[in-house]
Amino acid sequence: MTKAKTPAKAPGAGAPLLRRLQRLTARAGRVSAGDRAQLIALIDDFEAMRLALLRECAGLDEELKLATRRVMAFNAYARNGRSVRVPHRHGSRDNGATR
Repeated sequence: MTKAKTPAKAPGAGAPLLRRLQRLTARAGRVSAGDRAQLIALIDDFEAMRLALLRECAGLDEELKLATRRVMAFNAYARNGRSVRVPHRHGSRDNGATR
């Protein structure tokens, strides 16, 4: 079995993105409607922020898929372990009827 290719992230790894979004939102409130250059720069910054958030979401989606596959493998392993240890009651040749 191979190791996960996505690096483990610390809890709250998206916090810098959220702080950046808050700063952009505050900056948007201070820009005047007539300042075309600032509005264009702000739109560009928001687009870059949107792309960064999409990348973060894609990474989280991959981590969730990996965790789901691990849980499925663990459950299959546990199910297989139980079936080996527990004798079958139905369908076996010696079902207790001959005793």
